[in-house]
Amino acid sequence: MAKQLDKILVIDLESTCWEGEPPEGQVSEIIEIGLCVLDVQTGKRETKEGILVKPTQSEISPFCTKLTTITPEMIENEGIDLQEACKILKKTYASQQRTWGSWGDYDRRQFERNCKRRKIGYPFGITHINFKNLFALKHKLEREPGLDMATEMMDWELEGTHHRGIDDAWNIARLAALLI
Repeated sequence: MAKQLDKILVIDLESTCWEGEPPEGQVSEIIEIGLCVLDVQTGKRETKEGILVKPTQSEISPFCTKLTTITPEMIENEGIDLQEACKILKKTYASQQRTWGSWGDYDRRQFERNCKRRKIGYPFGITHINFKNLFALKHKLEREPGLDMATEMMDWELEGTHHRGIDDAWNIARLAALLI
């Protein structure tokens, strides 16, 4: 299948989390897929979407809600199954034919783990860009910065709510446009 190099899918995940170790029998699962489509030619951020995902092996802790602002009620009312979310990525965004990227490697590994655990087809092709690493290399940093530190280095304000996938993907795409 030919690669489509006109756009990059910028992804940021939020997952169930706890203060400390997960409770017995629970695992970290994707609860939001934040996505921003970045036009390679113009550097413009296009589509901005947040797909809420219902976890099957964990619950949203008060710590997770405090960090992400995602509540159990939001997931109950608006969340869809991970398999359905992956279908949206494939059909609406041609995720298997496009390059995708994230801030760090966590998102790629988390998708791989969650899809493997649930026996769901991985929704992306093989080309992933780690924008966090690329940013550190471009700016000759000794270590990879967090998203908030990178935007601060650029003298930018984070747009939206930090630790919401939809907003973080939008902010990452702004940095990515400079890097490409």
